[in-house]
Amino acid sequence: MQLAKPVGRNAAALKYDILSALTIYALSGDKHRQRSVLRVISLITTRYNWRNNELSIGREEISRLWSVNERTVKREMARFRALGWVTVKRPAARGRVAVYEIDLKQIMIDTQEVWPIIGSDFQARMSEDSEPVTNVVPFAAKSPGPEINTPEAKPEDVWSQVQSILHGRDPELWASWFQHLSESERAGGRVILVAPSRFMADYIAQKWTARLLAAYSRVDPSIRTVHVNAAD
Repeated sequence: MQLAKPVGRNAAALKYDILSALTIYALSGDKHRQRSVLRVISLITTRYNWRNNELSIGREEISRLWSVNERTVKREMARFRALGWVTVKRPAARGRVAVYEIDLKQIMIDTQEVWPIIGSDFQARMSEDSEPVTNVVPFAAKSPGPEINTPEAKPEDVWSQVQSILHGRDPELWASWFQHLSESERAGGRVILVAPSRFMADYIAQKWTARLLAAYSRVDPSIRTVHVNAAD
């Protein structure tokens, strides 16, 4: 699916759709899911800048909003990063709080199971694709045929499961970038991936490291860092 940016004429409707999906997803789960999702909703409704996709807030302020201590905030934000819902755009520095990005598309993918509960019109609306806008020309897919082979997730192979997750989230992005990667090392919570060129390695490292880490975290929660190196 492609999720339009919630700005412009239809911004209000799309914001309501996202919050509706989060709310019903929370209510369909246990008390732990309900509490976690409510915390996400509180950040979105009180501090999130929809236009810039920025959440500028410190751990102390989050703890006040959630009525918890900062250790709980640290643990919960780490969990959201592992899910791929939140990424750090700019880390905190002296006199400046951290700036986060919220991956609304990943949130909608993870809440997809409850779309039919909200209604068939909602499900149809959320399933409509919109063309992603980018000024970077993607690499051609490896497959010489007209169709791109879907990666098969093998239970015993972590990398194949990660590739399957990446493909399921965005097949076009996977075909253009992620399928060209190979895993060269995975040990001690650290993964090293190899791209066929320096440009590809640098671009993926800059744009998609958080998504790669989120995919790995779903398969192996012990993974803490992902590095992308060039083969040449």
